Formats: sequence, C-alpha cells, structure tokens
Amino acid sequence: MKDYNGKTIFVGIDVHKKTYSVTAICDGCIIKRDTLKAEPEGLIFYLKKRFGSGKIKTAYEAGFCGFHLHRSLEATGIENIVVHAAGIEVSNTRVKTDKRDSLKIAAHLSEGKLRSVHIPTVEQEDNRTVTRLRDTFSRERTRIGNQIKSLLFLHGLIPADNKKKVSLAWIKGLSKFEMTPGVRLAIEMLSAMWLEFDSKIKEIDMEIKKQAIKDCAIDATYQAASGIGPTSARVLANELGHLQQFKNERQLFSYIGFTPSEHSSGEHTRQGHITKQGKPIVRKILVQAAWVAIRHDKELQAIYERIAAKSGAKRAIIAVARRLIGRIRACFRTGEPYKAQKIERATLKFNKTSQNKKQRTHKDKLVA
Repeated sequence: MKDYNGKTIFVGIDVHKKTYSVTAICDGCIIKRDTLKAEPEGLIFYLKKRFGSGKIKTAYEAGFCGFHLHRSLEATGIENIVVHAAGIEVSNTRVKTDKRDSLKIAAHLSEGKLRSVHIPTVEQEDNRTVTRLRDTFSRERTRIGNQIKSLLFLHGLIPADNKKKVSLAWIKGLSKFEMTPGVRLAIEMLSAMWLEFDSKIKEIDMEIKKQAIKDCAIDATYQAASGIGPTSARVLANELGHLQQFKNERQLFSYIGFTPSEHSSGEHTRQGHITKQGKPIVRKILVQAAWVAIRHDKELQAIYERIAAKSGAKRAIIAVARRLIGRIRACFRTGEPYKAQKIERATLKFNKTSQNKKQRTHKDKLVA
C-alpha cells in the first residue's frame, strides 16, 4: 500500500441514497475511484485504510443526506466541507455520471475552488425540524380547506366569491348545511383531516414557544422588526440564526435567494428574476413582513414607492424585504435594537392592487 505521509488527499464524494461514488486526487493525479455502500462508517473505514498516513480532505454536495455524514467525517479527524451544488463550476459536456461528479468535486477541492455552506449546530437543526414540520402541516391544512370549499361550491352550497376564512368555527358550522349523503360523508372526512392537522399545529406551537423562551434574545431581535410575529421570528431564528455567519449582505441575500439572476454577453448585461435559492418559507416570511413594514416605516415606504414607480410592485417589495433583513443583520452585529421611522398612517401611491391594475391596463393596450 502506498505511503501518503506528508501528502494531502482530496476526495470528492457524490452522495446518493444507496451508494457513494468516491474519487481521490493526490499531487494532481487520480489515485483511486470507487463506488461504496452509502454508510458513513464504511466510507470512513475505506478512507482511513487507504489514505490514513496522509491528510484527508473530503467534500460533498448539500442535499437530502443533510449533515450527518459531515459530522461523522469530522468526528474521526477527516476535514470535510459541504458545498452548495450551484457553487460548483459546470462544464459544457452533455455527459453526466456519478464518477464524473465525484471527480469534479475532488478536482475543485484540490484547486481550492470550493466553499462550505454554513453548518448548523445539532440543536439548531433539531429546532429547525419542528418549524419546518409546522410549515408542512400548515400547507396541508390549507390544501384540505380549499378542497372543502371547492366541494361546497361544486354542489351549490356556497357562492364562488366566498371569502370566509377556513377556521375552527367555520368547520363546525358545516353541519348546518343540507347535503346529500355522499357529499356529507366527503365533507365530514375532509373536516376530520382539517381538525387533525389544526390540532397538531397547536401542539407544535407549544414546542415553538419553548424554543423561543430558550432563545429569547434572538427572537426579540427578529420580533422588533415590523411584520414579524412570534412564529415567524422562530422560523427565521432556526433557519438563519444570528446572521453572523454571513460576512456581508451579499452573502445573506444569496443564501435567501434574493439575488437577481444575471445573463451577460459581451457588452450587454441583463438581470432577471431573483434566484430563489434557499428555503421558500424564509422569503415568504420576509416578503409578508415587508408589506407590513411599508405601512409603518417612512424610509421603507419611500424605497417601495420609488422602485414601484419605475419597476413595479413585485420588485419594489423584494427590495424592501432585502433592506429589512439587512437591518436585522445590522442589529445582531451592533447589538442595538431595531428602530423604524414610524408614521401614523401610511398612504401608498403604488400599492399591490393599483399596480396590478396598471399592468393589466398596459397589457390590454398592447393587445388592442
């Protein structure tokens, strides 16, 4: 067996559910390529047995496998990084295989081109599981509520423009409707599912309150911003933490997915829609908070009105959301509380409804 004493071995790992595709590079040459069973213990044994005399550095793409493999490698002294898939240079070849992917990761690792994503603590990842579960259950509850309303409308029991919110009281009131046996059975079954998810969400909310008490300082900083309540603050705290892992706002916006996509060729540069990387729930919370903030903060309202007049409501509200999370990051860095230039009553020149009407009128003119 070759002695790698004093040398560094760079190992790229292409992770799949059942297999690990492994490529090792040393001194610019490929020294080993293998496919292993997807077990961290087996991979560690393999690396130690073949390259144990040298310094082992590994990397794999962030994905479904999470950070368990990373922690297992680090615990045994193997230096590992988890990289974002979008951060790996893509070649123009049309051939894509596991071996090629692992080779690409190993080569970029040996050239120092890869940067690790932020690795959350075990506690933060555990807390994150709870808030993500709540989001999943909330979406399911909403889906079932929409099915109930759709079924009622289908049988003429409610009008098409019914705007009543699906709530516990509304669900209980469905028993007063006169229905055929089949429709009643379907409504009762769907209502039972809605009530089950509603009950589970309330249980999760109790757990979220316990998390908030433990991390009261972080939660207080998030909640000080307009539009961010207790549940939203907990989601942001679990997903983003204290924001100190981001060296600048550009990294923060890129992580959230608030960075505009760009297509450049020659002298022409065109920026498109935001990249939408990261968790959608984070963007959703920040955008919702931005709509509230422009009604309470003079500076944010001015930013919204200025950009909306030129580029439309959607781009304007994204800009406000960027500024909002940027301010929150500054609060964490300086330790100072969030301060808004409060206004008694906000009068928006370019609110969401008027902007949509303006866009529809413009489209009608083009069609005419």
